[in-house]
Parts: sequence; structure tokens; C-alpha cells
Amino acid sequence: MYTQALDIPDASPSDAKPAKLASTTPAAHAFAHPELQARFDARIDADGKIEPQDWMPEAYRKTLVRQISQHAHSEIVGMLPEGNWISRAPSLKRKAILLAKVQDEGGHGLYLYSAAETLGTSRDQMLEALHTGRAKYSSIFNYPTLNWADVGVIGWLVDGAAIMNQIPLCRCSYGPYARAMIRICKEESFHQRQGFEALLTMMGGTEAQRQMVQDAVNRWWWKCLAMFGPPDTDSPNSAQGMRWGIKRISNDDLRQKFVDATVPQAEVLGVTLPDPDLKWNEARGHYDFGAIDWDEFWATVNGNGPCNQERLATRVKAYADGAWVRDAALAHARKQQQRALKEAA
Repeated sequence: MYTQALDIPDASPSDAKPAKLASTTPAAHAFAHPELQARFDARIDADGKIEPQDWMPEAYRKTLVRQISQHAHSEIVGMLPEGNWISRAPSLKRKAILLAKVQDEGGHGLYLYSAAETLGTSRDQMLEALHTGRAKYSSIFNYPTLNWADVGVIGWLVDGAAIMNQIPLCRCSYGPYARAMIRICKEESFHQRQGFEALLTMMGGTEAQRQMVQDAVNRWWWKCLAMFGPPDTDSPNSAQGMRWGIKRISNDDLRQKFVDATVPQAEVLGVTLPDPDLKWNEARGHYDFGAIDWDEFWATVNGNGPCNQERLATRVKAYADGAWVRDAALAHARKQQQRALKEAA
């Protein structure tokens, strides 16, 4: 869902906003492998795909591992805020929809971990980085879901922002990532529609339900705008990511597209977006909107959000509790291998 990996460090020693990161350049690799570098650059310039067996600069590989693994972490951790409501869904229909959605998110994580493994990293390495706090996931999942309306707003706004961010990734220069994103985006579009429909149903209900929806929108709106990452001027790695064809559209342009698409949807729902500066700018052909609280964003990224510790602890516990399943699967695989070898002999 969520590609803040180009904008934030893996770990920060303090809660302060991190200093700008120096962009990693492939210059050293170009010097060591000029012909291979030239072939790689030509394929990138031709908008072609880089496959796992192809030569690639080490900086390109590391950037992809970082982004894809953090994207996978976000999908897995993103199951938690909504999974909390499966047993409390207001109807069997809503329970079935939410079960399907949470299952989809788990599948997305698996697709993405598999894509990252094609770059020479192991799933154990990626999970160890997540569990020790060295790798991040999207800051949006460090906020609580206080009531059922939050589940709908996550579908409408959070997944809506994710789709806006992820559709360009279907054209990512790295083949396995791009192909995984095609299926993921199709499923995310279902998630966004079910969220909007759930809110539309609530807005047709009682005054208390309408107030619940408006409260949830008020709490999630600004957090969703921050999902696209810091302003382009504070995102020094984005330029290299765009040069490589990993990132296709800048943070600010994606954020603007999201606002322009979402305002008419809010009007259909009958909710007010909590921004007094939100207005149509005829000259620009876009909506103007207010300033984002980036201090809150960085505080959450650096581990000081409302649910950072809870989310990470839940993931670590789930991994530890599942050790016996992994051990049993490995033991079974070894037995099958030994049996095959014995039969072959």
C-alpha cells in the first residue's frame, strides 16, 4: 500500500525529524561495469523491465529491497487495525467483506515478500528487520480504529490513497514488483469501494451514525494526506527513484491527485473534509488545501505514534506463536525430500 521507503530511513536514533539523506548513486558501479551499466541505463531509458537474472547496480537493488520489503511490512501490519473489528462487525455481510479484505492484505504481503526475495534477500532477513524496528512500515497503521466507521474510512481514504500511490507502481521498472502490483491494485480497488459503500450506508442511517462517520473522517483525513510522504523538497531520494523508473509520480503530485479525486466523493457521502483552506482553484485547475502537520508524521515514523509499540509487539508475538507451524512444515519437507531420494536410489 505504501511506499514511504524512499523518503524515510530504516531506523532513527532519536525522535527528531531525520536529516536529509544523501542520494545513493550508481557511479561506482558504472565505473566497475561500464558495459553492463550502459545496457541497464538503455533499458531504463527505453522504459523496459529489469528482471531478476539481469545485471543491476547495487544501489538499484538495495533501493528495491528497501521499498518492496517495507511495502510488504505495511500490508501485514495493516491487517491489524481492521482485524480488530472482524468479531464485532455489525452484520454477517460486513463480517464476510472484512474477512475477505484482511485475507487480501495478507496475500499482498506474501506477493511482495516473494518479489523482494528475487533480489537476493531472504524472508527471514526482512522479518528480522521489521521485528527489531530497523525496517519501517507505513505510518498510517500506527493509529487506532475507535469504532466501526473507522473501518469504512480506512477503506475509503487509506486504501484510496494507497491506490493512488500504487497504480504507477504497475509500471515500475523491476518486473516482479510491477507484476505483483497489477493484481494488488485490482484488489485494492475493491477495498476502496467497499469502504465507501459502508460509509454511504451509515450516512443514510441515524444522526448518531452520521456523526460517527464525520468524526472518523476528521481523525483520518490529514493522516492520509501524509501517507504520500514528505514534500518533494524534503524527499531527496525520490529523484533517483524516478530516474530508475521505480517511482513514477512525485509525492506532491500524488497528494494533489488524491485530494482532487476525493473531494467530489466526500460531497456524495455528505461529509465535510476537515480543512478550512480546502477550495477549488480555477487558475490551477486543482483544489488548494491546508498545511500538513509534518511534526506528527515524523514523530509517528520514529516510533512515537499512538499504536507503534502495540502494532510491533503484536507482530513479534504472532511470529513467535507461529514457530511450531514453520518448524512442522520444514520437518515435513525434509521427510519428503528424504523419501524422494530413497525412492530414486
